[in-house]
Amino acid sequence: MKAPTIREMALAGGLLMGFAVAGTAIVAFVHQRTAERIAANEAAATRALIHEIVPAGSYDNDVVTDTVTITAPEALGSDDPLPVYRARRDGQPVAAVMTVVAPDGYNGAIKLLVGVRDNGTVAGVRVVRHQETPGLGDGIEAARSDWITQFRGRSLQRPQPRQWRVAKDGGTFDQLTGATITSRAVVRAVREALVYFRSHRQALFARKRTD
Repeated sequence: MKAPTIREMALAGGLLMGFAVAGTAIVAFVHQRTAERIAANEAAATRALIHEIVPAGSYDNDVVTDTVTITAPEALGSDDPLPVYRARRDGQPVAAVMTVVAPDGYNGAIKLLVGVRDNGTVAGVRVVRHQETPGLGDGIEAARSDWITQFRGRSLQRPQPRQWRVAKDGGTFDQLTGATITSRAVVRAVREALVYFRSHRQALFARKRTD
């Protein structure tokens, strides 16, 4: 068999390199489009959840764009900057919808939106993302059960902080059957969000500085 010439080997090498570059470009393109689609879907879902927490008729600003980003790992459960959506009426604070992470769910972190009214009471809580067990821990989703609605109207005075626990631990809040760890994680995250709000209310509602 005749050995390939240098020119033939160079041509084959060039073809292989071309295929590799093209393949990499296709993978990068698909990844980018997929990431954009996921981000857009999550943004739309977040908007819908905010409207569930704070009824649209209770504020007159664009709550989705009136945001501030905060970083508070110990209080909000994540090292990443997290957005807070501010609802106002006639320029006055109505509620802050805080992005909170419960890092200690049964199967990993649980991302939440916790709405806190200007008076420090919970407007509502919704789950943005989780990996909890189907049929058990996924009961934290409003579409699966009404468990998450028990936080509405609660505050650090109702109940007292020491009662911000699931009933199994001597607290006020019901736990999901077969998902106590999940329930504990969410109760703790909501309580920490209220504590943060109480200490940082003024900063959370401060308008962005314009240049």
